[in-house]
Amino acid sequence: MEVITSHCPANNNPIARVRQATMAEYEETVRKAQAAWKVWADRGEVVRQIGEALRGKIKALGSLVSLEMGKIYVEGVGEVQEYVDVCDYAVGLSRMIGGPILPSERPGHVLIEQWNPVGLVGIITAFNFPVAVYGWNNAIALICGNVCLWKGAPTTPLTSVAVTKIVAEVLEQNNLPGAICSMTCGGADIGKAMAKDERVGLLSFTGSTQVGKQVALMVQERFVFEDADLNLVVPSAVFASVGTAGQRCTTTRRLLLHESIHDEVVERLAKAYKQIRIGDPWDPNTLYGPLHTKQAVQQYLVAVQQAKEQGGTLVCGLSHNAPIVHTETFVPILYVLKFQSEDEAFAWNNEVKQGLSSSVFTKDMGRVFHWLGPKGSDCGIVNVNIPTSGAEIGGAFGGEKHTGGGRESGSDSWKQYMRRSTCTINYSKDLPLAQGIKFE
Repeated sequence: MEVITSHCPANNNPIARVRQATMAEYEETVRKAQAAWKVWADRGEVVRQIGEALRGKIKALGSLVSLEMGKIYVEGVGEVQEYVDVCDYAVGLSRMIGGPILPSERPGHVLIEQWNPVGLVGIITAFNFPVAVYGWNNAIALICGNVCLWKGAPTTPLTSVAVTKIVAEVLEQNNLPGAICSMTCGGADIGKAMAKDERVGLLSFTGSTQVGKQVALMVQERFVFEDADLNLVVPSAVFASVGTAGQRCTTTRRLLLHESIHDEVVERLAKAYKQIRIGDPWDPNTLYGPLHTKQAVQQYLVAVQQAKEQGGTLVCGLSHNAPIVHTETFVPILYVLKFQSEDEAFAWNNEVKQGLSSSVFTKDMGRVFHWLGPKGSDCGIVNVNIPTSGAEIGGAFGGEKHTGGGRESGSDSWKQYMRRSTCTINYSKDLPLAQGIKFE
């Protein structure tokens, strides 16, 4: 029996000890989840109640996120709010899911596109958003008629336990088994079991290429042209670079500046960085809290050293194709690059293997539509005049290339949690056969 200790990143003090699931317990959990699927029905109403329960405990749960993950308190509360918001969104969506009625080539026939749940949805989440990413998947999966099996990050087990207890209480109040939203604590062994388990109809994985090879942690891009409003650029770049201590999937890693404004923006960024308040994540005046683990701190130091060795300074100087610039370190490092032309900038955007989020700052509408079009950004999220971070729940969230290709949250992401059937109904008394075949 393995027991791990959850530590507070702000002071490295132990918070609690959590027992990890054995493989036998994983098997039992899957069996109970499968059994629970047979009785899962009142989708929208229960998800509405889950949102209300989370709303009632938002401050306490947000504080726990801050304590265990290390992000500042206001970000912890904001993350729980995302789960609440996606529950509200999912409730409305539950009344609209359906397929079209299609014309048939045969007289007296009709085609219906029917969407049905996949059954058991596995959800593996990372430490940086220990509530929100599960919420995106959980709420949509539930209103699609699925049950869920969640494995949170090994370093944020208390948050996983707390969320699961809140959800289970709602389910039990509706005389439904808590196994509809199952959770298991564990490491790579549980994750591998979920990935290989054919009983899991869909697996949503968020993590690094080293762990999953399914969804890469992303290198994000922002471009600033000579006509950009620098009053938008500077705060956007700072927020997207240091928010959550640079540990968001949508954190800005590369800032590409047109040569005509490069020096001015760098000077203003340096001043802005000096004003960032670093400290206790529970202090309301803090803007930048601790990195999540000691390993992350070491990665930070190594990345800075590699940047220096490859020609960079603590502000700028690296080449666009320096290996460290193409490497996701998941720490608050911003690589500032100088470009000359639009084509050059867009090419640099697309030359990396990752592709989650990107943004351009410009007033030129021709450039905007070039950026949004087939020769523009190849990322899954393509923004204009806003930061790379802070995606809205109503849009589909996800990336391209090594970032994965799957989508979560809004738009038509719900389709990934269901299986599609094309149904042909003959309501006539005749039987026209395919390819004109006739039986005498």
